Amino acid sequence: MKLEEIIKASGANIIKATETIGNIEISTDTRTIKTGDLYLPLKGANFDGENFLDKAIESGAIGCFITRDEYPENAQIVLKVENTLETYLKLANFYRHKIGPKVLAITGSSGKTTTKEMVFAVLKEKFNTVKTLSNHNNEIGLCQTIFSTDENTEVLIVEMGMRGLGEIELLSRYAEPDIAIITNAGTAHLGRLGSLDNIAIAKCEIAQHLNPNGKLIAHNNERLRKFNNFTGEKLFYSIEDAKVLERKAGYTRFIYKENEYEIFTEGDFNVENAISAIEAGLTLAMTPDEIKRGLASYKPIEKRWEAERVIDLNLINDSYNANPDSMKASVSAFLGLYPHPVVVLGDMGELGETEAELHTQVGKEIAKIAPKGTIFLTVGNLSRNIAKELKDFDVTSVGTTSEAAEFLRKAPKNSNVFFKASRSMKFEEIINYLKEI
Repeated sequence: MKLEEIIKASGANIIKATETIGNIEISTDTRTIKTGDLYLPLKGANFDGENFLDKAIESGAIGCFITRDEYPENAQIVLKVENTLETYLKLANFYRHKIGPKVLAITGSSGKTTTKEMVFAVLKEKFNTVKTLSNHNNEIGLCQTIFSTDENTEVLIVEMGMRGLGEIELLSRYAEPDIAIITNAGTAHLGRLGSLDNIAIAKCEIAQHLNPNGKLIAHNNERLRKFNNFTGEKLFYSIEDAKVLERKAGYTRFIYKENEYEIFTEGDFNVENAISAIEAGLTLAMTPDEIKRGLASYKPIEKRWEAERVIDLNLINDSYNANPDSMKASVSAFLGLYPHPVVVLGDMGELGETEAELHTQVGKEIAKIAPKGTIFLTVGNLSRNIAKELKDFDVTSVGTTSEAAEFLRKAPKNSNVFFKASRSMKFEEIINYLKEI
């Protein structure tokens, strides 16, 4: 952006401002700053970027934002603001309107990153599309994603995560989406938000700044219907809207709205994710054939149904994250598709005071659907509550990932091993231990 645009967007007080020509890039990291950048020092609980103003100027920055009165004398531009994160969001919002892409925002208790990747696979068939990298779905990640667009960007896909009420509303306020997708509202973050109603309310915040002429695409969930106040076009979807024709390991074929689609991954929950991607494409006037090509190109990303063969075992790692709903759904999908199953389950985090009970409920549900002969391994203290409900099966409980690896080394050859746990359990360590043989 030009300097005058930066000043206008940020509402900053001008302390110093040398006349500049051309565009200036915003940098928040002195390690990657380039000559001519304007340094914006972000602050957090354990860091204060304003302590590195001198380093930024020494590294080539033309100037900096400040919240205090001290600044490097050799800075050519000094702009004072009250809050640098709010300033970053204001600048990103200004740039979002300057570039002018269609903005599609995605949130949900689970499946939002997978859905983002499916939506991207579909939309890139027709549009120059930019997406949130990895799971950079907080305020800083939103700004970074917006600033990664250019004048050729036609569609911007932003993933929105949250830690509490009000956070998705903030992201929505500065992204101002044209299309919003809510993948579901389940039990993830129950410990933080206190109730299922609050979880649904938090997810529905994505529509608070949705374009009135835009569209809300949401899972057909009673609470999402109840708590969303969007008055524009709404579509609620579920697996009931599709007819699944074929389920195989690594492949699903289904009909939705009289058109046949295929995805190279498993699980009815991924059919639901695909439906939201289809609806995003239809909303942007894509043809069914364009959408089919996009969906067929989707590939699961790291730790999301990631398959590999290690020693004599077929491993499927779905341990990027877990909550009771996603654990039950993914284990059900796995058991329905793979013979000789070994299911490795770990603790689920952020479930609050009812965490033990919720683990117990998962165990009860899995016990109902697991075929005889399924081998179960639980890792961690909370998941022992799952194991207690699987007493009619071959079930073992251990405390560490190294112990889990030792158990799996003795598993029957050619077993299909499925991993599901919260990210904090670091289940990738189990696979790394197995590879060390």
